[in-house]
Amino acid sequence: MAVDYDSKEFLKSVDAHWRAANYLSVGQLFLMDNPLLKHDLKASEVKPKPIGHWGTISPQNFIYAHLNRVIKKYGLDMFYIEGSGHGGQVMVSNSYLDGSYSELYPEIQQDEKGMAKLFKRFSFPGGSASHAAPETPGSMHEGGELGYSLSHGTGAILDNPDVIAAVEIGDGEAETGPLAASWFSDKFINPIKDGAVLPILQINGFKISNPTIVSRMSDEELTKYFEGMGWHPYIISAYNGGEFDGYKDHMQVHEEMAKLMDTVIEEIKAIQKNARENNDETLPHWPMIIFRVPKGWTGPTTDLDGNPIENSFRAHQIPIPVAQDDMEHKDMLVDWLESYKPAELFDENGVPTELVTADNVTGDSRMAVNPITNGGGDKAKRLNLPDYRKYALEFDQPGSVEAEDMTEWAKYLNEIAELNPDNFRGFGPDETKSNRLFKFIDEQKRQWEGSVHTPNDENLAPSGRLIDSQLSEHQDEGWLEGYVLSGRHGFFATYESFGRVVDSMLTQHMKWLRKAKEQYWRKDYPSLNFVATSTVFQQDHNGYTHQDPGILTHLYEKNRPDLIHEYLPADTNSLLAVSQKAFTDRECINVLVTSKQERPQWFSIDEATKIANHGLSYIDWASTDQNAKPDVVFASTETEPTMESLAAIDILHKNFPEMKIRYINVIDVMKLMNTTDNPEAISDKEFEELFPTDVPVIFAWHGYKAMMQSIWFGRNRSNVHIHCYEEEGDITTPFDMRVVNELDRFHLAKDAVLSMPEYAEKSAGFVAEMDRLLAKHHQYIRDNGKDMPEVTEWKWTGLK
Repeated sequence: MAVDYDSKEFLKSVDAHWRAANYLSVGQLFLMDNPLLKHDLKASEVKPKPIGHWGTISPQNFIYAHLNRVIKKYGLDMFYIEGSGHGGQVMVSNSYLDGSYSELYPEIQQDEKGMAKLFKRFSFPGGSASHAAPETPGSMHEGGELGYSLSHGTGAILDNPDVIAAVEIGDGEAETGPLAASWFSDKFINPIKDGAVLPILQINGFKISNPTIVSRMSDEELTKYFEGMGWHPYIISAYNGGEFDGYKDHMQVHEEMAKLMDTVIEEIKAIQKNARENNDETLPHWPMIIFRVPKGWTGPTTDLDGNPIENSFRAHQIPIPVAQDDMEHKDMLVDWLESYKPAELFDENGVPTELVTADNVTGDSRMAVNPITNGGGDKAKRLNLPDYRKYALEFDQPGSVEAEDMTEWAKYLNEIAELNPDNFRGFGPDETKSNRLFKFIDEQKRQWEGSVHTPNDENLAPSGRLIDSQLSEHQDEGWLEGYVLSGRHGFFATYESFGRVVDSMLTQHMKWLRKAKEQYWRKDYPSLNFVATSTVFQQDHNGYTHQDPGILTHLYEKNRPDLIHEYLPADTNSLLAVSQKAFTDRECINVLVTSKQERPQWFSIDEATKIANHGLSYIDWASTDQNAKPDVVFASTETEPTMESLAAIDILHKNFPEMKIRYINVIDVMKLMNTTDNPEAISDKEFEELFPTDVPVIFAWHGYKAMMQSIWFGRNRSNVHIHCYEEEGDITTPFDMRVVNELDRFHLAKDAVLSMPEYAEKSAGFVAEMDRLLAKHHQYIRDNGKDMPEVTEWKWTGLK
């Protein structure tokens, strides 16, 4: 018998599902036992310290129940993103009701004992989180740090044409910069090849202790705002009139929401049908829902002093004072729970009644087990990578060929996109051309659904493998996270200094990975690849504001080298070799710091592969120690530190041909950590072989000193001289950027001889010559506006 999903009888099941979810949500806040209130509530059955939030819960449970209805009615492939902060009970409660929670956690069954366990474990030591954390079925967005819900939802539906992301957005979250920027996401959703996002803005009026801005805007203002942003907004209200004029009957709101949900789903389907049947990629006006509803809806109405709780900021967290050692007002809790009529919702054994389960979705159509939210499920495809070696640069002598690493890398990226036409994307904040990924832009195009004006515009197309036309690092990182968390692959390339704009997002992603790995039922995820270029040591047009390599330090401080890798290749071949590793990595963040400037090319593809695979390597052609104990060890990472180290070695060899010099190139700095902190680091034995204890090390490092000092401290080594970015900069010449930070060849060479007593005593003339060249440089750039020929015309001529 066909089900009439529009009937009042079915809406009673939707209402029962909502009430059951609310009951479970309140129980998770307060109770440890007696989940069905079969006897008088005892102190031992209440949590010692209830932890969690209530304000957003009931409205979200309402939304979830209605999404279930349209999934059933229209056969949708839909998942849910919970944008409001602190709504952990929502997805737990609803997944428990549809049975998926018990499938993933078989110790928690749909009965009285299981319900008691469910209640106790919420926000409890050894239990579940107060957010939609990785242990929450159906979640791919925790929502602890607000602002990324719509970006994550959009990233997940790219190249998933049959999927709808129902993204609940809190009105507090809507005030954040990233969320405000993400309303532009519709401009990048192709109605033929991508799925759809349904934003549902929950306006419950209050944040922690303040009103929300959008709640004090009129319906007319909200409509004009979102229409101006390109959306088709629909407003539904649970209030009789204004937000302080009382509430509608719940069944009336159910009827209105059911009709509205049907309208927006049919509108999405109509947009996609027209686009796909008529090959019409015109930017549509996607629908969205604005839901005006009281904060703390269906909860306690007033506190002990008569102040409003429901429809007030006071509903935000734990709204009533009930705890194990504070049972005076337990009747408030009991009355609250019994207001949901639990006898209609659960039988005497705690099993949800048929009235409730009629609104349940089944199988993988349940939002709690939608494969999209679990790394794409079994349909997720591994990346098909070309042979990176065919893009290698060839040369007879190290340093004899110059090239732009990013320009060459773009050719490799282009073939990856060709081999993975629906599984690989690049993202950037209008910097991709500046970052010189020319081949990738020219061939793969920028996805852009707005109008195009040629020749004023360039490389814009309705469908493309690059999205870089919005100047928002938050959007790029959010889209990439959504894309990766749903099982696909990609990269985000940006100016190194402005990677700091999203470093907290990277931290949140790392936290997600860490917790997800602990869940047996979670699939693994592709790596998230963050490319930091336009680096600190050459900012021709930009200057001091664009000079900050601190993202390396920020992520290193997490002390999770299993989840965070930092790669600093010195040239094109090194970048190609380490890219193969980065793109095949799983469940980690890879930071690739690479130059876009024309630079000497040092390592053959075989050498580069060896360095990339091991993380670092002895370079014989740049060493004079002949595998004996050296007088000094030079080590470097990335482009400019490597070039200056090799130039310093060249200077030293010409002045002190008997000096035994060893050179080590480092791509993976984490390999230098001690093996306690990083089990994948090189062994103590190998470390001692490369860097003998009593031999000074001149380390030319791309980032800040404190990070590298920490690494060497972990090896119990103090005779390392770190040359790095010292927060000195300006608009100046490329070489001067190195000089002001003492990362240039003259400072390196001078420091090397002064670090060796046997040379320091006889090197006064050499030190004076280095100082003379530095003084000459200082004057030369002020007279000529460019670097002196001694620097620009230097070539590596070999040591043997």
